[in-house]
Amino acid sequence: MKLSKQVLILLLCCSLVRFTAQAESFGPTGQSNEQQQPPVQHSPQELQQLVAPIALYPDALVAQILAASTYPTEIVEADRWMQGHSKLKGEELAKEVDKQPWDPSVKALTQFPSVLENMDKNLSWTSSLGDAYANQQQDVTDAVQAMRQQAHKAGHLNSNEQEKVTTQGNTIIIEPANPEVVYVPTYDPWLVYGEPIVAYPGWYPVPGIFLAGVGIGFGIGFGVGFFGGYGWGWHHWGCDWHGHRVIYNHNTYISHSRTIINRNNFSHNNFNHGNLNHGNAFHGSGLGGGRPGFHGSSTPHFQPGTRSGAFSGFDHGGNVRGLSSRGRSSFGGGSRGGGFHGGGGGRHH
Repeated sequence: MKLSKQVLILLLCCSLVRFTAQAESFGPTGQSNEQQQPPVQHSPQELQQLVAPIALYPDALVAQILAASTYPTEIVEADRWMQGHSKLKGEELAKEVDKQPWDPSVKALTQFPSVLENMDKNLSWTSSLGDAYANQQQDVTDAVQAMRQQAHKAGHLNSNEQEKVTTQGNTIIIEPANPEVVYVPTYDPWLVYGEPIVAYPGWYPVPGIFLAGVGIGFGIGFGVGFFGGYGWGWHHWGCDWHGHRVIYNHNTYISHSRTIINRNNFSHNNFNHGNLNHGNAFHGSGLGGGRPGFHGSSTPHFQPGTRSGAFSGFDHGGNVRGLSSRGRSSFGGGSRGGGFHGGGGGRHH
């Protein structure tokens, strides 16, 4: 009887060991297969819809936005920080921004509060743009050029007192007319390109970057001199359209964001209609620490009427703000009408 019990115990132990070994071998295999899934590729039309709100910005600003869009959590934190430090201006602002643990691209956008606010308020769009740029860099830069060509053919993209528009073959380059003063174009991204474009789902217009109608407006110029002495300042950024890449400090910009990679693991409960839970949202998301590179994240395929990206369904601010005109703006391309000043706090130096 004692021998039978020992045999039974031995058989149970062997079965347990075998079951455990099978479970362990199954687990890593399943994870490996999931990680090796190739990212979904967006069509040219989808990418054009995605870049429409920024395609007509100066090249260096486009570079900053594409890079910063891969850090959506830092965009939220930076915009909240700017709101809490609205009294800081000029050199004082630059010094405090430089102390923050954000990516250089996010720091650079603090020079343009309305652009930063737009990326925060339209966080689903921002994260989708970051996804696309991480996985389809060449296609995204091609989409920007395609939209510029459309705006130019529609007669809305021309040189003026605020910016210089030049053409090199099929490439359109947009630069500030004065290298030390940057104007952020204000326009309706769904009308300015000639034929109407389907608006990105959930995208809300933000004062300072939106102008009702089909033309392009310009508000107050942003002097970039105060930020020039910092490694993340305006003159450190650019777009190599032929190389299909963002340039930072004369080299190809490489994002090391964790947020886009881990977007499916991000807890949406960390956001509550504009109130950010800093205790959970950012810890462990790569802020200020070592950031591993992209590993080919699998991007949801977005269609009209749906949302994609790390923060799908979360539109900070939620409501369309009042879009009343605040004074008159100067216009390029024969536009007429009122427009917003180019972002709060901008100063002409």
